[in-house]
Amino acid sequence: MFEYDTLRLIWWGLIGALLIGFMITDGFDMGVGALLPILGQSESDKRVMINSIAPHWDGNQVWLITAGGALFAAWPLVYATSFSSLYIAMYLILLALWLRPLALEYRAKIDTPSWRKICDISISLSGLIPPLLFGVAFGNLMQGLPFSLNALLMVDYHGSFIDLITPFSVLSGGIGVLMALVQGSAWLTLKTSDILHKKARLTAQISVLCLFGLFIIGGFMVHGMNGYLIVSSLDYNAISNPLNKVVFQQAGAWLTNFERYPWMWFAPMGGLMMAMGVFLSAKWKNDAITFVCASVTKACIILTAGFAMFPFIMPSSFEPSHSLTLWDATSSERTLNIMTGVAFVMLPIILFYTAFSYRTMFGRLDKQYIERNHHSLY
Repeated sequence: MFEYDTLRLIWWGLIGALLIGFMITDGFDMGVGALLPILGQSESDKRVMINSIAPHWDGNQVWLITAGGALFAAWPLVYATSFSSLYIAMYLILLALWLRPLALEYRAKIDTPSWRKICDISISLSGLIPPLLFGVAFGNLMQGLPFSLNALLMVDYHGSFIDLITPFSVLSGGIGVLMALVQGSAWLTLKTSDILHKKARLTAQISVLCLFGLFIIGGFMVHGMNGYLIVSSLDYNAISNPLNKVVFQQAGAWLTNFERYPWMWFAPMGGLMMAMGVFLSAKWKNDAITFVCASVTKACIILTAGFAMFPFIMPSSFEPSHSLTLWDATSSERTLNIMTGVAFVMLPIILFYTAFSYRTMFGRLDKQYIERNHHSLY
């Protein structure tokens, strides 16, 4: 169907699109959950917030499941290395994702304040931990992870969970949390009314200003930190083998792609412009534009990191030449061809039913609606 190098590029784009889809659709779920103790001052407010995401949160998980499956099939070595290197972080993310359905489903089953408080804390943690740790993981990818490969391409990890906590990774985690808060509050401006609606709009403005500042600080930090450069020739159609290249670390190397391909600047500049769009549209009370700008902001920030690292997927700080790239860590040409055919059929279906579900179940919630449907809602 396609040449091997084209397939590798296609799957770099598809996996990136799946991750962006997950971060956008599930991001506002997590943002609403994280905002529950901040904006949910009464039981009615909390139920409005929870039921604003109730029709969609489980369907949004499809993006994460699909991205994980695609990662396993298209980039098996990346999948194995990431779980070996980030095992504790991955487990904490999964634990948080397990908490959410339990807390949502059983919150209204026992009508006591102590039980609801436990469930509220669980919902908040399930909204806070994943974006925080995803951000920390992205920060560590840009710094490089301390792993190496032996002759059989088996992974040896030379670090610990504590080693993942660095100033840049903490800043990246903060960006991840703020992206969720911005989109969660933007979603609430679409779905709520009265005082809760006003508080959500103000939260969107405050959160996006903080995000704007951290994103700029992150850019300056990336400018001074060590990036990675491939200094040997590559055969883009060769069988995957990460050991057949030479990689050097160099300060500011992550800006090389932006110098080589100036069109890539649309991602960071778009992120900053859309962040300002969130602030202004929230101030001007245009809720739909606020949510669209919040979603595009998140996509642009993720694209900025992806463009900076291209073609690296998982750099190695321990042995830079063992870094994994899209040219040498993919499945076979036949596997990618089969997967591409499946993706061209399934992705439009996922997009269609996602759009259909949002359109069908769209509408604002208020306290009166919650009270009228007390027994059928979360």
